[in-house]
Amino acid sequence: MIEFKSIFLGPIFVKLLVKEMRKYIFLGLLFFVFGCSKNDRGELVGVKTGKFFSNAPQGMVLIPSGSFTMGPSTPNKALDLNPTLKTVSLKAFYMDETEITNSEYRQFVNWVRDSVVRDELARAAFEKLDYDPDTEDPMFEYYPIPQYETDDEDESSYKQYLEENQIDPFRIDDKTTYRLNWDAPLYYTVDEYSKVEDANYIAVIEGGIGPDVLGLYENHADPKVDPQTAEIIQAGVDRNFDGKIDAADKYPDTDSFDGFIIPAKDTPNELRAFKTDRIVYSYREFDKNEARWSEYKQIEVYPDTTVWYKDFDYSYNEPMHNKYFWHDAYAEYPVVGVSWEQAKAFAHWRTFYKNQNQRKQKKNIQLVPEFRLPTEAEWEYAARGGLERAEYPWGGPYTYDDKGCFLANFKPERGDYAADQILYTAEAESYWPNDYGLYNMSGNVAEWTDSNYEKASNDFVAGLNPNVRGTYTSNRKIVRGGSWKDVAHFLKVSTRDFEYQNRKKSYIGFRTVQSYLGEDVGFQENPNKIF
Repeated sequence: MIEFKSIFLGPIFVKLLVKEMRKYIFLGLLFFVFGCSKNDRGELVGVKTGKFFSNAPQGMVLIPSGSFTMGPSTPNKALDLNPTLKTVSLKAFYMDETEITNSEYRQFVNWVRDSVVRDELARAAFEKLDYDPDTEDPMFEYYPIPQYETDDEDESSYKQYLEENQIDPFRIDDKTTYRLNWDAPLYYTVDEYSKVEDANYIAVIEGGIGPDVLGLYENHADPKVDPQTAEIIQAGVDRNFDGKIDAADKYPDTDSFDGFIIPAKDTPNELRAFKTDRIVYSYREFDKNEARWSEYKQIEVYPDTTVWYKDFDYSYNEPMHNKYFWHDAYAEYPVVGVSWEQAKAFAHWRTFYKNQNQRKQKKNIQLVPEFRLPTEAEWEYAARGGLERAEYPWGGPYTYDDKGCFLANFKPERGDYAADQILYTAEAESYWPNDYGLYNMSGNVAEWTDSNYEKASNDFVAGLNPNVRGTYTSNRKIVRGGSWKDVAHFLKVSTRDFEYQNRKKSYIGFRTVQSYLGEDVGFQENPNKIF
């Protein structure tokens, strides 16, 4: 038998033992860290990345990869703009469940409105405070924030680099050198002006001259101003405030702000209104063929509400003109009165808006693919809902079910708008969705696609992700799906129609798509299938 004897360890011995143990533990940790920091053993292991999971954007569903026969099931040379058939294959993409609604488009309009106002307030603040602003001044919260500015108290190394290379780190005539303070409050009504501490703010909104600013730096949509405006701005930089009158006399067109508000006395309903022609979205696109950026496009984004009486002569549609876009009763109805150009601007903004949020995450930034208009092939593929050779999204060939209820919002029978129990548009989420979970792919409002109209496009486009890419030089764009004012023929998933890209109609809206990254469900069972 082994005999155990207790051993008494003195305090000094214990301290030495603990010290030795700590040293070996520390050496072990160092070996572990450095041993694991480069453990590829000289092999090709690739760059370590996080696991990527593709999430459907808000309000979108996945349309899986696949192929289908594009073109009419029952060709009609008299009615079809392109009666030929073609088998095409498409990569997966996300698509809006519904047409873009008034509520969603209003979010875009409000953002553009506020950004334009903030930019002009930033220019007014700069005119008052110059390059060395007083942080206690009420206009300082609207002062443009230079791009190089950081939260650090010390001067940023990037600013030092710019100065050493004689690159202007901040210029008021170049929007790329500064950003806006979106935390500063905005006030548009007379009642709210009691919260405003500086009369210069009111001059910007209402128009006219402020106590300290003339409007020499009034908003310009293009980040690079024209030479004449640059001269005006330089005159403002060179002058001091004692020279205001001289500057105004020399440049009479810049002696006051235009303002953003139409007075109540000048509107039909005697209510103050925002100048819609000032709600302008400025953006550019990269031309892949030319390998360069396009010129900036200036798009007035407010929908044309006058289409409700312009589209129908000798017809009383003023209530729709007055209320359809802004009244809460129509918030979830599809937006209309938007051109192809405005729909493109919306898609660009949606991408920008989402990626701005992604950039704020700072860690593991993954920018999302662009939102865009669907190609003609993508639209038809999605509208079919996986049903090959179907006439309509629900199959067909009839436009009503076994109970005699119509399956879409259109003009049935002999022009009876009310036969389907809906006179104009219906809510975007109306009727049964197709097997991909998409609502109103036929009827309600027709939808813009990205594709240019070419009559015989099926004869020459590729069989893989085919498209005649929409450009601003070819102004006829494909419109699909038919609308509330169309007969049944235009509701067929294969029926082609076109409209000029700058036209705005009371029966044309749009929905957007986003390309799917990575592999998708492909030929597996469709997870969005409704029936």
